Amino acid sequence: MFIDSHCHLSFPELREQLPAIRTAMAEAQVDRALCICTTLEEFEDVHALAREHANFWATAGVHPDNEGVREPTVDDLVALAAQPKVLAIGETGLDYYRLGERSVADMEWQRERFRVHIRAARATGKPLVIHTRAASEDTLRLIDEEGGEAVGGVFHCFTESREVARAALARGFYISFSGILTFKNATELKAVAAEVPLERCLIETDSPYLAPVPHRGKLNNPSYVPHVAAELARLKGCSIEEVAQATTRNAEQLFKMPTSG
Repeated sequence: MFIDSHCHLSFPELREQLPAIRTAMAEAQVDRALCICTTLEEFEDVHALAREHANFWATAGVHPDNEGVREPTVDDLVALAAQPKVLAIGETGLDYYRLGERSVADMEWQRERFRVHIRAARATGKPLVIHTRAASEDTLRLIDEEGGEAVGGVFHCFTESREVARAALARGFYISFSGILTFKNATELKAVAAEVPLERCLIETDSPYLAPVPHRGKLNNPSYVPHVAAELARLKGCSIEEVAQATTRNAEQLFKMPTSG
């Protein structure tokens, strides 16, 4: 019924609980999940989850926040994307939230990494899983400069403004909402979610982070994604079943995700 379009089940705190998490997913009618890669070093662990479980799939990419890791080339990402059950390029993008003493100009390495991912997505025809935080102007600019609109993708764990959502939608991207949508103080995000057409929405947990209400503060996992769907349904004035059907269809279309392994 539900698809968690973005989770990190390879992270140790979730991997060690995987049997219990899979049971909880089944009970919550979360029948599929996309496991997200954040470093090249992590890829084999992420891909193993997809190979071992019929209802898991994987991505290939290096998160913009990760420093001191192997830097990807276009050829690296193209080769990984050719592996069975790898559906997208990412998690990639830009993050200027924790600059510290650095300037935006100092983050050219992030921008170059993002360009590499967009080029790999274009080479493979697979969509981008985009992370953007405090960097939306540059994120959109690089998508335009590198032709990212040609492959599209999703702005995951969306926390930006209505204007950024509209710009992403205009470029053919989907918008994914996480547990943040359920937070009481997420007023602006709720307004964005109410505006984004349901046929362009995805839902996710970004687990192990950002557990939704009523589990806020706990370790997150894919079985909690129905809480995101319920809040989206409330904001849209529709049923949770409608949200489940639409977001499942959207994930299948965007990622070319089959109904089974």
